[in-house]
Amino acid sequence: MSADEKKYTIASAGPRIEDFLDMVLDDADFDVDYEITPGQHSHPDLEDPDIVVKFSGPDVELLLANKAELLLVLEHLTMEMLRMPGEDHSLLRFDANDYRILRIEELRLSAMTAAEKVKRTRTPFHFNPMSSRERRIIHLSLRNEEGIRSESTGTGPFRQVVVMPSDFPSLPEPIRPPRPDGPRGRFDRPGGGRPPRRDGPPRRRR
Repeated sequence: MSADEKKYTIASAGPRIEDFLDMVLDDADFDVDYEITPGQHSHPDLEDPDIVVKFSGPDVELLLANKAELLLVLEHLTMEMLRMPGEDHSLLRFDANDYRILRIEELRLSAMTAAEKVKRTRTPFHFNPMSSRERRIIHLSLRNEEGIRSESTGTGPFRQVVVMPSDFPSLPEPIRPPRPDGPRGRFDRPGGGRPPRRDGPPRRRR
């Protein structure tokens, strides 16, 4: 496969994504629209998806609640439906209100800030736990930095990136974050539960 060829295209994967999203979103009663587009190469050195699915509509904030928890779950379920191997996960991106684009830039800037702090203090810096995809962005952002190295530590949902001097003898122990004060409501909606069902025409696709 040449550098210009894409592993996943709208022609090959688009109809399957569309059928799956229509089924899931209709069952969940979300009032959202979506558009399946080619990747825009906004951060090709960090993440360069073949396909981007953009969401909009009255319920889009539900997808973005709790650090885009539902958006990421929906993305992961779609990857499972497509049987995408782990190394291909960066080739499909779900986004709404440019949340993911802004998050990539935030991670890149955070990585550079952490690198400067470690160089200055020679003290390891632990990021909060994050997904493998976000950890990858941190690692790629720091791959050409001299005098420091980054590694992942911890297990499961507590896996995090630690940045340390390149000559640090061992990987520091992971820092386990405190438990949240209380349970989160489903869909971050007052009273919990799923949104009320709406009657009307089927979802619009652009």
